[in-house]
Amino acid sequence: QVQLVESGGGLVQPGGSLRLSCAASGSIFSINVMGWYRQAPGKQRELVARITSGGTTNYGDSVKGRFTISRDNAKNTVYLQMNSLKPEDTAVYYCNVAAQVTGTSYSAYYWGQGTQVTVSS
Repeated sequence: QVQLVESGGGLVQPGGSLRLSCAASGSIFSINVMGWYRQAPGKQRELVARITSGGTTNYGDSVKGRFTISRDNAKNTVYLQMNSLKPEDTAVYYCNVAAQVTGTSYSAYYWGQGTQVTVSS
C-alpha cells in the first residue's frame, strides 16, 4: 500500500557528508511524520531525526547540529543531510513514515529497506 525507496547511502571519510533520500509512493491519502532511524551492528535501532507535516523536527542527541532533516510534501520525500560524519555514525539507516492510505481512517507506520552508511578512512 505504501512503498518507501531509499537512496544516498555509501562510504564516506570522517568529516565528510552524505545526503539520504526516501520517496514514498502508493495509495497515499496523507503523510504525517517522516523520519530516519539507524541500527548499528549489535545495537538497538535508534531515532536519528523526524519531521512532521507542519515542519516540526526532532533529532537524536548524537546528531544534533550535524544532521538536518527536511521534506518535500509535494513529492512525498524526506531527506537527511548528514555533515561532519563520524565513524560512530556507521549504521543501516531506515526511513520511517506514518501514512494514511486512501480509503482508510487511520495512519500506519511503514519502513524502508534500509541503506548502509559507512564512515571510515
